[in-house]
Amino acid sequence: MPTGSTTSSRTARKKGASSSTHVAIIGAGRGGTALMEIFATDPLVKIVGIADNDPQARGLILAKQLKIPVTRDFRRLLEMEEVDLIIDVSGNVEVGQFLRDFHRMGVTIIGGASAKFMWELIEARIRATTEIEKTLNKYQSLYRLYVKETGTAVTEERTRIACEIHDGLVQSLAGVNFKLELSQQLIRKNPKASLATLRESKEQLKLAIQEARQVIFNLRPLQYDKMELIPGLTNYLKSYQTQYRIKTEFHVSGDEQILFPRTKIFLFRIVQEALSNVVQHAKADRVSVRLDIDFDRLTVTIADNGIGFNMDQVLHDPEKWDHFGLRGIVERAKLVGGEATIQSKKGRGTTIIVDVPLGKKERPDNGKD
Repeated sequence: MPTGSTTSSRTARKKGASSSTHVAIIGAGRGGTALMEIFATDPLVKIVGIADNDPQARGLILAKQLKIPVTRDFRRLLEMEEVDLIIDVSGNVEVGQFLRDFHRMGVTIIGGASAKFMWELIEARIRATTEIEKTLNKYQSLYRLYVKETGTAVTEERTRIACEIHDGLVQSLAGVNFKLELSQQLIRKNPKASLATLRESKEQLKLAIQEARQVIFNLRPLQYDKMELIPGLTNYLKSYQTQYRIKTEFHVSGDEQILFPRTKIFLFRIVQEALSNVVQHAKADRVSVRLDIDFDRLTVTIADNGIGFNMDQVLHDPEKWDHFGLRGIVERAKLVGGEATIQSKKGRGTTIIVDVPLGKKERPDNGKD
């Protein structure tokens, strides 16, 4: 083909629809592989050929996957009409010398130290991108796990609160409503009976207000600005004793400041769940809560003097396991890296022990490694 025709063809190609830079790469080792990986996804670059005389070169497999033409003779790349840029990353002295003596209008050649710097920079970028993707995938997996676990806990918490409202507050308000209707019917027929019913309604309404306050307190058990666990438990146990007429004892050893806020919240919920079970099932008149915190371990013991139950029967009956609220306690303990042990016998009460190992991050910082 005449030179003028070749030049016209190249000019027409460059003025045509494609505005990408056509690149040929000499060398399919680390450098060539790095260049292919980054250029393959760049819409402004098209790789038109790869040259390497080593059939085992690491980049040749990638070139075939990307459907890039491969040759063992680098000179064939220089003869291609559609090439704009030739990058030599072969490291071959003879190839470098040949390229320094090669000149063709419209073709740029990069080799030697410049080419090495280019592919090393690109390879570093690829490594950094890979590490970022790994880190993102890791945290996405952890986030999904956390959402799954805490989502279960939130669902259980909503169910428990809904039961509290339904069994307590709603029933009390329904009773008040019934008595008010009865008082309305009696107001003319029997004023004295109507007045007595109003007094009963007033007392029942006071109980409903107290139950409503308890529900609100259960939703916000801790002082969230300070995340104080011990004062929160102290107030809760006082309210619990007043509302349910069950004598409570609270013993504490250690400093709560070494605990994570999340651990405090889950611990409070475990105590709440356990004491809720005492009210519903234990028929106890006394319960004790003991909290022991040291540098390596957190232990919570909740014991009542109620009727107890047969552990073997409950362990083999999923319905009873859920009904007694034991599953929620066990799963909450797992969420903070601990475990819960339930001990009970008929007529001998129930004891729940929650044991949580404390990691280094939850130990006080003494300025030492």
